[in-house]
Order: sequence, then structure tokens, then C-alpha cells
Amino acid sequence: MDTDTWELQFPVDADVIALDKDDRIVVLIEVKIIQAQEADAKQKIVDRALDLLKATLAKLSEKNAIVPYAMFIDAEQILIFKWDGVNLSEAVCTLNTGEICRYYMPSFGSKWISESTNEGVIQSWLHDLDYNWKSQIPPASEEIAAIGLLPLLAGGTTKSGVELGGNYIYRDNLSDEYYYRA
Repeated sequence: MDTDTWELQFPVDADVIALDKDDRIVVLIEVKIIQAQEADAKQKIVDRALDLLKATLAKLSEKNAIVPYAMFIDAEQILIFKWDGVNLSEAVCTLNTGEICRYYMPSFGSKWISESTNEGVIQSWLHDLDYNWKSQIPPASEEIAAIGLLPLLAGGTTKSGVELGGNYIYRDNLSDEYYYRA
């Protein structure tokens, strides 16, 4: 993946992030609805999204904010990668998006959905992995545990449509000091 073409400046937009119980970012998530039909065109979109994910992770790492996992999600697959601060691994886990999402939204895949709807369904799944609110054994929990992600999600939360910068999430452009006083 080539990050040389990305000139990222803080803040950096993130579709969804998962935070651990101490509010540290443990997963950076990119959600795409790919409308291209040809395999080459689809792959080009996926590669570009993965390049952006890697560039974002690298930019955060420059500020000593190491996010250990990244996810790329489209209507067909969920790809999970590990990030060590320098290198993005090959996918350490590949899941079927429909199998996961239909558990929380039975009509998933039967009609077109927006990226924000897909983000919401993915957040429901992540919250189920965190708190078992819908199931004692949420979809793909064994796979998520096997790659070491499940314990990081325990007791955490998710946020969508956030702006990332350094070690913190921008909160309406107020510093943390003012955010906690409000």
C-alpha cells in the first residue's frame, strides 16, 4: 500500500472508531459502499481505502497514538488488519459482512443501504462483542478473540464520524480541559 500520495493534516476524519474501557482507540474503521460492478474497479476502490487507512494510522503513530487494529468494511466483507506503528499486516481476519449484519438487521443485503446505516449496524455488532447485549455469543466472536481484539473491546464503546488528532478525539474543537468542565 502506498501512503506517499496522501498528504494528511490533522484533524483526520474517521468513519468509526472503537475505544477500549480507558477511551484509547483500538480500532480505526473505514466503511465503504462500493457501487462499481467490475472486479478491477472494486479492487481499486478497496486498495485506495486501505491506503488511506494506512496513511491515517501512520499520521496517528507520528503523534505516538498507536491504534493496534484497522477494519475495512464494505457490503461483502470485513477485513481486519493489525498495525504495529509502522506496518499494516495483511488481513488477519476476513468476515462476511452480510452474515454479521443480518443478525442485527435482518433486511441487510436485500436492499441498498447507506454507509451511515452500515456504520450503525457495525457499531451494534461491536457493542454486542463488548457487552453481549443481544447474544451471549455474538457473530464472529471466536474469530475476533483468536486475533486478540476481543479483550480490547471489552467494556469499551464506539464513535462514528469523528475527527482524530494526536492522542485524542477532537470534541467540537474544544480542548479536553474544556470538554470535561462542560
